[in-house]
This record gives sequence, structure tokens and C-alpha cells, in this order.
Amino acid sequence: MQLKIMPKKKRLSAGRVPLILFLCQMISALEVPLDPKLLEDLVQPPTITQQSPKDYIIDPRENIVIQCEAKGKPPPSFSWTRNGTHFDIDKDPLVTMKPGSGTLIINIMSEGKAETYEGVYQCTARNERGAAISNNIVVRPSRSPLWTKEKLEPITLRNGQSLVLPCRPPVGLPPPIIFWMDNSFQRLPQSERVSQGLNGDLYFSNVLPEDTREDYICYARFNHTQTIQQKQPISVKVISVDELNDTIAANLSDTEFYSAKSSRERPPTFLTPEGNASNKEELRGNVLSLECIAEGLPTPIIYWIKEDGILPINRTFYKNFKKTLQIIHVSEADSGNYQCIAKNALGAIHHTISVTVKAAPYWIMAPQNLVLSPGEDGTLICRANGKPKPRISWLTNGVPVEIAPDDPSRKIDGDTIIFSNVQERSSAVYQCNASNEYGYLLANAFVNVLAEQPRILTPTNTLYQVIANRPALLDCAFFGSPLPTIEWFKGAKGSALHEDIYVLHENGTLEIPVAQKDSTGTYTCVARNKLGMAKNEVHLEIKDPTRIIKQPEYAVVQRGSTVSFECKVKHDHTLIPTVIWLKDNSELPSDERFTVDKDHLVIADVSDDDSGTYTCMANTTLDNVSASAVLSVVDVPNPPFDLELTNPLDKSVQLSWTPGDDNNSPITKFIIEYEDTMHEAGLWHHHTEVSGTQTTAQLKLSPYVNYSFRVMAENSIGRSLPSEASEQYLTKAAEPDKNPMAVEGLGSEPDNLVITWKPLNGFESNGPGLQYKVSWRQKDGDDEWTSVVVANVSKYIVSGTPTFVPYLIKVQALNDVGFAPEPAIVMGHSGEDLPMVAPGNVRVTVVNSTLAEVHWDPVPLKSIRGHLQGYRIYYWKAQSPSKRNRRHIEKKILTFQGSKTHGMLPGLEPFSHYTLNVRVVNGKGEGPASADQVFNTPEGVPSAPSSLKIVNPTLDSLTLEWDPPSHPNGILTEYTLKYQPINSTHELGPLVDLKIPANKTRWTLKNLNFSTRYKFYFYAQTSAGSGSQITEEAVTTMDEAMASRQVDIATQGWFIGLMCAVALLILILLIVCFIRRNKGGKYPVKEKEDARADPEIQPMKEDDGTFGEYRLFSFVSSASF
Repeated sequence: MQLKIMPKKKRLSAGRVPLILFLCQMISALEVPLDPKLLEDLVQPPTITQQSPKDYIIDPRENIVIQCEAKGKPPPSFSWTRNGTHFDIDKDPLVTMKPGSGTLIINIMSEGKAETYEGVYQCTARNERGAAISNNIVVRPSRSPLWTKEKLEPITLRNGQSLVLPCRPPVGLPPPIIFWMDNSFQRLPQSERVSQGLNGDLYFSNVLPEDTREDYICYARFNHTQTIQQKQPISVKVISVDELNDTIAANLSDTEFYSAKSSRERPPTFLTPEGNASNKEELRGNVLSLECIAEGLPTPIIYWIKEDGILPINRTFYKNFKKTLQIIHVSEADSGNYQCIAKNALGAIHHTISVTVKAAPYWIMAPQNLVLSPGEDGTLICRANGKPKPRISWLTNGVPVEIAPDDPSRKIDGDTIIFSNVQERSSAVYQCNASNEYGYLLANAFVNVLAEQPRILTPTNTLYQVIANRPALLDCAFFGSPLPTIEWFKGAKGSALHEDIYVLHENGTLEIPVAQKDSTGTYTCVARNKLGMAKNEVHLEIKDPTRIIKQPEYAVVQRGSTVSFECKVKHDHTLIPTVIWLKDNSELPSDERFTVDKDHLVIADVSDDDSGTYTCMANTTLDNVSASAVLSVVDVPNPPFDLELTNPLDKSVQLSWTPGDDNNSPITKFIIEYEDTMHEAGLWHHHTEVSGTQTTAQLKLSPYVNYSFRVMAENSIGRSLPSEASEQYLTKAAEPDKNPMAVEGLGSEPDNLVITWKPLNGFESNGPGLQYKVSWRQKDGDDEWTSVVVANVSKYIVSGTPTFVPYLIKVQALNDVGFAPEPAIVMGHSGEDLPMVAPGNVRVTVVNSTLAEVHWDPVPLKSIRGHLQGYRIYYWKAQSPSKRNRRHIEKKILTFQGSKTHGMLPGLEPFSHYTLNVRVVNGKGEGPASADQVFNTPEGVPSAPSSLKIVNPTLDSLTLEWDPPSHPNGILTEYTLKYQPINSTHELGPLVDLKIPANKTRWTLKNLNFSTRYKFYFYAQTSAGSGSQITEEAVTTMDEAMASRQVDIATQGWFIGLMCAVALLILILLIVCFIRRNKGGKYPVKEKEDARADPEIQPMKEDDGTFGEYRLFSFVSSASF
């Protein structure tokens, strides 16, 4: 690909012929790159690089250093003029020039005076290509003269008069900074009433007695000499009219009495400036300062306006309590009329200041250096503005162009010099001077005519690494005169460019706006002019971009918890990224609570200061990416504060408060609590709640309460701590507005009535002297109410009452102010006594062996003598002969609530003798018992036998032993034994049923099969039926001779063993066939053989599955209920 540089930034279109970008000399001059190697070889006219300021004020105590530095090739030489004539430094031993520099050093510290070297200096730097000159540097030593001696008379004036204390500092260079202090070097306080003017005077709009002092001192600070000069102290005495009398006034001289003005209130007048109007002139770019200071009583306030315009917002400032208006960076547009207005309660005055903004010269276009090749054209342009408009003049090599040697290649046209067909002799330094009455500007610009072959300044084989899909800029910094053309090629073959993806810049840079992977390769830059050619190769690599594939996410956490931000980065494998975390675009705090690992930032024990934006930034040498997340630290709100009570009324008050910080979670409500410091000090009660947007609440109050309030704020996190308590507020006393609750009348003895109630608390008393009026009378009589007033107690006992009589009762609250509303009437009863009559006609019906039903007749209500609680049955079982010697008989009790006249007795024991009686019950206790009733329960089924054991097993018999049932529940009639064999496959054989007399506890079974397991089922019987059964298993023994033969056969040789096995098999088959024919069994021959051969029978399951699993050991005892 071949690319050629065009005059301006331009794209190459596909299919176009390769183009060349020519840098046209008439459009822009050749620039010399700041390449050290190039600058070493190129000749260049002088350029001033550093110089002292135009107005150069020096410290007379130090050596004078007047700077002048310049560069050029060859290095320039320096010379100076002073006051317009040559300054021969060789003739003055105190003046030296720094080597390789034009800077003058005048040694006045050893001898000489600074005033001797006061004047206007100008430096000239010259080489073979021209001469550059510096500004006119006006050198003046700083001055800090002393104050002139003067006698200052004490000033005495009346309270309220105006006063101006003059400063009038000595004229210094530069002007001093003025300030007022006392003898202790403390600055005097200033205000709207007392302030310092721009001229340094101290102005009092009106004086007060506290202004009396003897040490008003004006100081002038001269910064250049670092000295402070002090004026003589001024004494001021302010007296009131009451202190004066005619005699004293007659003795006061005119100088002692400052003014005869009245100290009464008066409208404003201006102390400065004088009159109704004044003028002000300021230079462009300076600070415009306008001042108005007024006197009056009360102290006037100053306002500023601009007529026919507005004050610039971002450039206007008020100083000195608005007495000074400042506008920075003033321009011609700020010209106009400004009005200051002084106003107090008695009137207002105004003063108009007409502002004119002038301008020293300032650049519009300063001349720029020109580097041309022989035969080329160019221009120098010098344009400046000012008010008045500046005059432009040209110099060449420091000489006015009018008297300088003629150059046919240049033509001057006002502010422009036009060059055509320049030659090397046209090289020179030109100076443009723009001046008016307010100043001047001086600029040096050289014309350097060079003839140079092309040079490429970019290092050879530079490697450029660029992130994919980003611009790639390949440098080809070049120089040559005439200006070379630039061509770009890609690849070794230099194939032509057909893609519209390249941009060529005037400085030779090749830009690939969107670099792709296929942009990788070697690029060649070629520079040509008529004097020669140069080329350079650079290399381009395209890298994958760095991406954050898992960004940190917004987090809201509570103070004290832990938060984690995740940041996963994917990058080009050839680049090594560094990941850093920032907080609010700054480094993370140096705190061990912050932990950073590969992909996470973890913050433990989060605090409020941790709120902010956290940024994960991944940097490589080529790119960087970042992702941010905001951390909001929330918590319960801070407590409200500044509680205030307003609008106090008898039964209400307004509470207001200032919310505390919501800690990033909006406040949803405020909870108001109160404390009654009179009745329940230290105990806080809930009063009301209001919305989180309210900061006031109208609170309803109760009488005679000494209130304190506090407020808590609540947000989604929780509730704040309480605020500080408000001031206390005591409401007026009033009569009670409620009566005590829970009024009851119950007798504690048969002849009394105990009236109880829940007393009012102190908060409910509404006033001092809380008492209760207790009233009662019989419900069914015609008696009047009996009343008594008692102290603040909770009960009253009425004695001498009939037993259990209904009474009407009421309790009313009262205090020193009055009575509560009429109370409600409740009913009570006098005391109860034990019932007098036992229930009659008690009857028992036996339902079954464990249940009986009892009936009785109710007792008369009058005999109960109290509240009927119910009836109570006492019943007990007769003792057996073996237990009759025990003294204690266990009685059981069943209570039947209310007026029931029958009940069931469950859980009785069968075949037992019971006795019972019935009693009536009231609130006092039980009445007498009824006559005892006796009944018997019928027989029931027995419990299972207490135990079952199988003993003495033989080849064909087993012996069973057992204990009778622990609860026979009747007379045992017999035992039933059932048993059946179990084969090796868990199949059950035929069941044998056997009856055994009730008086037996041992039984032997004979004619059983040898080596056979049997299962036994055993239970007792009464006339009521069969009881629960108990089960067991046992095995008959094996024939010893048969077992011995089996062992002998097993120990013989293989032949004998085989023969015996065949014989044994035949024998077993015959036996099985015989057994099956005789017993009808279903056992196969092979199973029968296995059963005989294996001495251990495995656990089995019964055919019908109703008996569960059998255990592994031989004898298992279990009871079934």
C-alpha cells in the first residue's frame, strides 16, 4: 500500500490513485521540530527566552540581577543599552555578565548604591542570522520612607457623631499595604459601622463609647523591603451628652471638641466620595474597585447597581461590608455608570460613578517565526488592539525598518510584512512594536531561510501497540527545506492502498481511525524533496481490549456491617493489568478494615465515612477501564434535637423539634413520649406518632401533670435514641374525668362485704387530694345508699352484713377541684358460709366393669349460702385383706361444675367393691357429705400371665412354667395354650389348642419333633372372657448319635464320604415321604434335609403376617394387650 500526504487532513478513497500531501509554503511556514540532534545541525536566528519584567522594582539591599536569556545557532552574543545608549559593562567593575548568557549582575552589596543604576535597560542577542531585542526594562529601587513627624491632637466627640481618622502614608515604591492596629499589634475590629477605606483612612459612620481609646495606629507595610512603618497613635474619646454640662462645655477648646453636630438620629451622607457624582478610569484586565462610605445614625447600609445594565455575575465581588465593589478582569464592556446607595431608617442618598475602561495594547495576532526554503514566499503578521488603538512599528535586527538595509524580498504593508522569493541572505529577526499612551508590546519573530535534505526524526523500528477498535497513530516526524512530501506504504511489497480506512496528517502521522487485528504489520514512511529522500519503518500490533466482565454493584448496608464489591477483569494475554480501587476518585483510606484481593474489595465494620463512590480501575500499558458503584451507609436516624414548647393552653401545647441526620434512610415517622415528673418520674409513656415529614405536633394534655417530652425518629432501619427531654410544662388541676375501674363486692367473711377497685394513677387524678366516695345498699331492700369518702386506697370493708346478700355498689373519684362523673353501679354479694345440706337420694348404676353412673337430688338454693360451684363425688375401693392394715385409704374425687345432678365414674377396676358419697360446693367450701353408697363392679377379662418360660428341652418334649396374671379381674377358670411348629422357610405348621386347669403353673408337652422350633401362645380366662396372651418360642434338641455319624462321615476320605452321602440322601428322601404322607405337610425333601443338617434355625415370618418378626435367640417373651 502506498500513501502520500496531502495539504490538509484528508481521507483516501478506495480506488483512487495514491495521493501526495504537499505542505504549501504560502499556507503555513515550515516549523522546526524541537529535536536536539536536529537543532545541533541547523542554523537559527536568536530568540529571547527569558527577560526581567518591564517595570522591575529591585531590593536596594541585594545585588541587581537583570535577566536576558536567548537561544540560537550559532549561540548568540549579548549587548546592553542604558537609557538609550550603549552600556559598556567592561568599564564598570561592579557589573558582570553571566557566561553563555546576557544576564547582568550588578554587585551593589560590596559597594555602590542602587540609585546609581536606576534607568531603562534593553538587551540585544545577536548571531550571524540576526538580532533579537528585549523589552525596555525600567529598573527602580524600592523605597520605604518614614512617616513625617506630626503632632496629633486628641479627638473628643459626642456619641453618635461620624469620624474619619486619616492615615496619609508616605509615598513608597511600590505603594504600601495599610492596616490599623493598637499598641498590642492587634488588628482593630471593623464592621458596617467602622471600616478602612481604599486610601487607608479609618471611617466611623457613627461613634460609640466603646470606640474610646488612645492607640489608633496606622501601619504601612512595604513588602519589597519587608519593613513596616508606624504613624503616631491617635487618641479618641467619645462622651455622651449627659456627661457634658455648660461649665465643661465652656472650657473645651475648639480643637478638643471635634464637631458641634447633633448626636441625634440622622439620614446618611457620604464621607467618600464627595458630591453626587465622580469619575473613575481603569485599564482592561485590571481589577475595578469602586468605594462608597457613608455616615449616619443608625448605620447606613450600602447597595450597588449599574445603570442601564447588570453587574457581571461571575466577576463581581463585594468587600469591606459591601462598601467596596470589585469587578475582576475588567473589559471595555464594563464601562458605564455605577450607582451606590446608602440607606437607613431616616432616608437614602446615592452617588454615581462614571467608569471608563481604557486598554494598553494587547495581542490579536503576534508575529510567528518563519522557516522558509530558498525561493519560497511567506508573511509576518502583527495585530494588536487597545484603547486608544495602538500604533504598529517594525524593526529588523533591532533597527527601525525605515533605516535598516534594504531587502528586495520584503514588503511592509502596515501590520504585515510580505516575503517573496527569499534567499539565505533574507534571514533576520524582526521586531513588532505596538504602543499607545498606556503601554507597549514588543515581539521578536525571525525569518530563517534553510536548504536541507529530508530527515525523519521518528526512531527506526518503533513498535506501536494499540487496542483493537481504537485509533492507531503512526508517527513520521520529519524535517526538510523545501518541505518534503510524505508517502506511506504497508508491507514489504508496497502494495497500493484500496481501503478507505486511513487518515493522513500534515505532520506526517498516519492515522488508522479504527484499528483491527488485520491492521497488524510493518509500515514504511518515505519523505522526499528536491534535495533528497529518507525513509523509516515502524511496526504495529493490535491487542484485545481490557474489559470488566463483572462490575461492582450499588450497595446499601447498615453501619457496622460488612460489604463486598466484586470486579472481574478480562484482558489481552500479552498485557499485565493492575487493578486498583478508588474512593471518590482518590486512594482508599489507609485502614485495615479495607481488604483488597484479586477480584474483591471488602470493607468491614462499615462507618458513615465509608459512604461514597467506589471505582475499580484496571490499567494496562495501553488502556484502562473502570466501573463504579455507590455505597450508601444507612443506620437508624440520629436523635432529634432543639425541642421547643409553644402555644401553651390548659389541655394542649405545640411541640417542635429539629430532625437529626437520617443516615441515608428517610425518616418515616416521629414517636413522641412523655414523662410525668410529678407522679411517675423516670417512667416514659407513648403519647403519639406523626409523619416523618412533620417537625411539629399539637399535643393533647391531661390536667395536673408536669410534662416533659422527648422525640424519637424511625426509618426503615430502626428507631433512633431518644432526644434530650424538653422543658417541663405543668398543666392546671381539674376534677377527675373518670372513675376507678374493676369495681367488685365480695365478702371475705360471712358477715362482711369487701368493696375493691383499681385506683386511678397519678396521671389520671387530674389534681391534688385524690379520694374515693364508696356507696352501697342491699339490692332487694328499700334502704338508702350508705356512702363513705376514703383516701386514695383500693378497698373498703363493710361489716355486719347478712350472709350472702346481693348489694348494689358504686365508687366515685374526687379531688380538691371536684367530683368525677356519676359512676356505674355494679352488683356484689356479702360473704359466703359453708353449705348446710347434703345432696339426697344418691343412686349408683353400674354400666360395666370399669364405669358407673351416679345420680343425686339438688340441695335447696338457700342452704348453699354462697355461689354454687358444683357437686363433688368422693369414691374409694375397698381394701383387700392383705392391705386392710394400712391406715390410709386412697380416695378419688370428681367435681361436676354448676347444677348438674348426675355424673359418670370412669376408670374403675373390675370385680371390685366401691364406696362413694356426694357433697355440694360453694365459694367458701364443701357442705356435709351424703350417706355412703356401696356398689360392686362385675368381672372382667384378666391381664396376660405375668411370665412364661420353657425349660428342660429334650428330643421330643418341652416344659412350660408361668406365673398367674397380676390382674385377674375376676376368678380364673382355665388357661389356654396354643402352639405350632415352624420350618426352616418360616412356614407355620398346624396349630394345637390345649386347655389347662386354672390351678396349674407348670405343664410338659410330649411327643414333639426333634430339632424343631415351636411357637407358643398362652393366656388366661375368666367368666368374662379371654385375657391378653403372651408368646414364646423354643427348639427341641437333636439326636446325639446322628450328629456323631455326620461328623465321622465328614472326616473320611473322598470316596467313603461320597458313598455315605448317597446313602444318607436316600434315607432322608424316604423319611420325608413318610412324614408328608402321615402329617399332610408340604415340606420338600431338600428343605427337610437342610433343616436337619443346620442346627441353627433362622428367624421366620408366619403365614398370615399377624405375629410380626421373631427374634434370633431361642426364648423371647412378649405380652400382647
